[in-house]
Amino acid sequence: LNSTPGLPDTCAAASMCGPDIQTPSAFQICRIMRPDDASVARNMIEEVGAIISTWHCNSQNRDRCVATLARVEHTDFLWPMCIGEVAHISAEITYTSKHSVEVQVNVMSENILTGTKKLTNKATLWYVPLSLKNVDKVLQVPPVVYSRQEQEEEGRKRYKTQKLERMETKWRNQDVVQPVLNPEPNTVSYSQSSLIHLVGPSDCTLHSFVHEGVTMKLTDEVAGIVAARHCKTNLVTASVNAINFHDKIRKGCIKTISRRMAFTSNKSVEIEVLVDANSVADSSQKRYRAAMSLSQEGGSLPMPQRLPQTQDEKKRFEEGKGWYLQMKPQP
Repeated sequence: LNSTPGLPDTCAAASMCGPDIQTPSAFQICRIMRPDDASVARNMIEEVGAIISTWHCNSQNRDRCVATLARVEHTDFLWPMCIGEVAHISAEITYTSKHSVEVQVNVMSENILTGTKKLTNKATLWYVPLSLKNVDKVLQVPPVVYSRQEQEEEGRKRYKTQKLERMETKWRNQDVVQPVLNPEPNTVSYSQSSLIHLVGPSDCTLHSFVHEGVTMKLTDEVAGIVAARHCKTNLVTASVNAINFHDKIRKGCIKTISRRMAFTSNKSVEIEVLVDANSVADSSQKRYRAAMSLSQEGGSLPMPQRLPQTQDEKKRFEEGKGWYLQMKPQP
């Protein structure tokens, strides 16, 4: 992983397992952070997970496939990544079901002047293998070898939990964020924002589907706008509750990312997101759902309290409060 003149600024290494050296059990990439690398760590998290999942799913003689991201579990952003630091992103397969792969990703930052390293965040991602012959067909996943029986049992529990939560968001995908004229300050309508993005070739994989990391970057930007409008100050992303990708977005689609507040505590605000993908060629529509919690930078300023007005807003406020109390560290 040492840098050498003339080599690209991204390097990779893989540890191999079993008789087939083409099937890695762990994978790592590193990259020097540059000024235009906003949210690059999130893109690299998705890419590293996709690489190791695709390798694993093609480790047996079968239809060739590519692993696509289906879900990102709860993720905490512990420390910011600074320009000039080296980002080390490592991935490991921790569980496989019949049609999905669980990947644990760790992100470390390194100050190349002092050698200081620190863990910036962890993430758990779920991938599904799609056939290259028919991208709408989900293939079976080769089983992974566990060192302990407990690992498989614990992984099965995590799989069932995420599957239920994923189905719940799919049932709620009929929600629509409607604009309101002349909204009052501190209300949901006052700070809600939308972004329209045309999916181009640079946003997509070689198979003309959007990189999920691109979608995550755009949703983070719109969430920051919503939070800044409400708080009138700088904020940073503290955590992501979960992101579910229910379908693929193709090149040429128009993405509309809509954000609204769901809950506010004394020091943080939870933002809910909807991503709609509309094809310019037909009337099909794809939708995604995620919830993201952002806290004020430094955590020293009080958060303006959200004023729920409609019954739906009150319901989302209570749901957000329950999630906040569940994730809040106990004294």
